[in-house]
Amino acid sequence: MLPLKIVVIGGGAAGFFGAIACAKVNPQAQVTLLEASRQPLAKVRISGGGRCNVTHACFEPSGLVQNYPRGGKALRGAFSRFQAKDTVTWFALHGVPLKTEADGRMFPITDSSETVVNCLMKAAKAAGVELCTGTPVVSVKRLPSKEFEIILKSGEIKKCDRLLLATGSNPVGYRIAQEFGHQIEPPVPSLFTFNIKDPHLRALAGVSVNPVRLRLSVPEKPQLEQTGPLLITHWGLSGPAVLKLSAWGARLLHENRYQATLSINWLPDLQHELVRQKILAVKTEWPNKAIALHRGVDLPHRLWQYIITRVGITMEDRWAGLSNKTLNRLVQELTQGQHLITGKGVFKEEFVTCGGVNLKEVNFKTMESKLVPGLYFAGEILDIDGITGGFNFQSAWTTAYLAGNAMGDGEMGGWGDKENDN
Repeated sequence: MLPLKIVVIGGGAAGFFGAIACAKVNPQAQVTLLEASRQPLAKVRISGGGRCNVTHACFEPSGLVQNYPRGGKALRGAFSRFQAKDTVTWFALHGVPLKTEADGRMFPITDSSETVVNCLMKAAKAAGVELCTGTPVVSVKRLPSKEFEIILKSGEIKKCDRLLLATGSNPVGYRIAQEFGHQIEPPVPSLFTFNIKDPHLRALAGVSVNPVRLRLSVPEKPQLEQTGPLLITHWGLSGPAVLKLSAWGARLLHENRYQATLSINWLPDLQHELVRQKILAVKTEWPNKAIALHRGVDLPHRLWQYIITRVGITMEDRWAGLSNKTLNRLVQELTQGQHLITGKGVFKEEFVTCGGVNLKEVNFKTMESKLVPGLYFAGEILDIDGITGGFNFQSAWTTAYLAGNAMGDGEMGGWGDKENDN
């Protein structure tokens, strides 16, 4: 019997992990990994500021799925088969122990993404994966023999029994999937910062507050909310709370051309009335002091001065002269300050998109297409995206592991199998 011929298109995290899993489960299989660029694993190299946020220390599938604005339901069963704990174990067994930071993000103890790149390259080589770089794919078709015929830009043709598309958000992958009949949810950016045209706010670039509560409003749509650290930048707002909110609101904001209202509660740990009492207390205790210099709430000094000027308080105004009307506006500004989002900023790691292959068309036990036997998907080509913190890599490891194992199985996984975890 001839050995299985398997081709993986896409030399990123999902492509490598899928190829390695496939070659390990079936050492007799001929596994070929095609990467269009000269340098594979490009995103892995630059992720996490060059440190590579491999996964997140969330080891319960039911909790893990809460971090995916799209795809969480489909991943529930997949995570019961390969989750963050398995990722940690896999990398440790391959010589890359991970460490957990205070916010749950997990990095290699070397703090270098090159460690992860070298590990995947070495594991692929050891498993017998043939790596072909600089080999862009032009098209793929299914032959009457049920083989896949892959036409490369060079004119070379490769044939295989099973094919894994792990092309990320590359349009080539979407086009191939569409040509096989798959529906593509339109890809739009996720994980981005907010542009706010307020020069006085931008003047506070570098000021951070933790936590704040953010509420995103678009007319006639449900509000979205996130709590966490916020960073003021020279173009608007960034930080984990903003990035998470952008992920959950990715489609909503795209549809509204990145125009929305953002409400900021700078003191989310305090009830509205308690904030009022604190302001009244400082007014009573320091009536002759300048409001700008005696704030009474735990906020950075420059931010406090920005907030009071928004409600019409000057640098010279004293607490004794603060009217009830202005006091109420100050409390409102501290707990529900309104800012207009006027656009999408460019986040340094903005290579996450929401959108991709419709999840209802994929069997999440095997990652095989329900439309085309022998065709598999893994990673960002699927309509799955996570918030910042290692969750996007985790969905890549999980879907690639399941796809690789299913492809390497002698029996064609999923043929005629209608059961799905969706």
